Amino acid sequence: MAMTNEQIARINELARKKKTEGLSEAELEEQTVLRRAYIDSVKANFRSQVETIKVIDEKTGEDVTPEKIKEAQRKNGMRD
Repeated sequence: MAMTNEQIARINELARKKKTEGLSEAELEEQTVLRRAYIDSVKANFRSQVETIKVIDEKTGEDVTPEKIKEAQRKNGMRD
């Protein structure tokens, strides 16, 4: 799930507030939840990018994509 601009702005707002005046328990919990969602979003985006990679050997022209990536691509219907 992608983070919205509002969620990212709220993460930054809470970080600034934590440095200046501190956060309440509710705000600390909100910050933790938002940070986890952000990390999960970054991981999902990265995984999606990696799983679309196709590695070709420059010398032979052969597909040398690691098998683990090929398996993920097959699972997602991107490879026969």
